[in-house]
Amino acid sequence: MKSKYLPLLLIFLLILGCTSQKNIPATTSKENLHLYLLMGQSNMAGRGKVEALDTLSHPRVMMLDKDMNWVSARDPMHFDKSAAGTGLGLTFGKIMANNNPSIKIGLIPTAVGGSSINYWFADSLFSQTNTYPYDDMIRRTKKAMETGALKGILWHQGESDSNSEEALNGYRQKFEAMLDSLKSDLGIESIPLVMGEIGYFFYPKADYAQKMNGVIWQISNSSDCVGLVTAEGLTHKGDSTHFDSNSYHALGVRYAAKMQELQTKCPINFKK
Repeated sequence: MKSKYLPLLLIFLLILGCTSQKNIPATTSKENLHLYLLMGQSNMAGRGKVEALDTLSHPRVMMLDKDMNWVSARDPMHFDKSAAGTGLGLTFGKIMANNNPSIKIGLIPTAVGGSSINYWFADSLFSQTNTYPYDDMIRRTKKAMETGALKGILWHQGESDSNSEEALNGYRQKFEAMLDSLKSDLGIESIPLVMGEIGYFFYPKADYAQKMNGVIWQISNSSDCVGLVTAEGLTHKGDSTHFDSNSYHALGVRYAAKMQELQTKCPINFKK
């Protein structure tokens, strides 16, 4: 059953898991709150239509809200722009929680719609939202790490860097520099990171979008700690830029599967 209905079946099973789990033991240990950092631009933040499914909470999936309080995770999870809607993070979180009944999941939304890789460095002001994406991400992640353990990073970005050959050619170097800075600022030596392809429907809108996916593929093959999620078979919401809600759900399933795979071969190490 390779059709588009497979992700819908998995989502249905998630709903059953959310509504049937009772008497979950409270997890107070820092190691039992597994943190996942959500980074990138609008397709990580999510621009899908929020439907009933996306408002269903899971008893063990939390998110760090705008005011840096832990609350039950539900869409819209991000707050970068008023257009924020359904994304991939909630489905991802529910699957990771259902995979291990003894832990809680803490999602850290930090994506900023429209932000190119150039704004994911320290002290870089993104005037469109009057924010500092990288600095805010570090601040929010450090706050989350006071009560939980960082277990992985999710990255979905690249559309804003697909319009010129210059941006394309410098992307890998900038991404790796950004990741090095992140690891240094958070005291990380190694951690699983999953990145996703740009939607294939975006190719006609940006001259270098298809080549950008090639660069993303190269980055994902450069380390055992980096994995790739394909955009194959996914559809847009009507703007040829953003995935629709069902595709975000499918991406959440794919990100969770890839994260679980990486966690079997990439050690999570922090600097002593």
